[in-house]
Amino acid sequence: MRTEKRQAVDQYPARRFPIQHEIQKLEDELNAFNERIEELENEGHRSHAMEVLKANAIDFARQIDELRCLLVEPAPKDPLSKRLNNR
Repeated sequence: MRTEKRQAVDQYPARRFPIQHEIQKLEDELNAFNERIEELENEGHRSHAMEVLKANAIDFARQIDELRCLLVEPAPKDPLSKRLNNR
């Protein structure tokens, strides 16, 4: 599964698609946290470290959501082009 994810990150070159590339990197890290959390839960761990891992996973998910919002929000219109079009 790691190889598949690494190929996915390389799918969007960082130079041409910086936001998509960053999202994919964060998703890789989030998946790693989730796998580790699952392993520890299956072993019966219920420590403070588990809460820290979960908090970090939530933070990665928040960062991913914020970046995705940047992809969806329209770019602000250039005021100069508005003035030129109104002539």
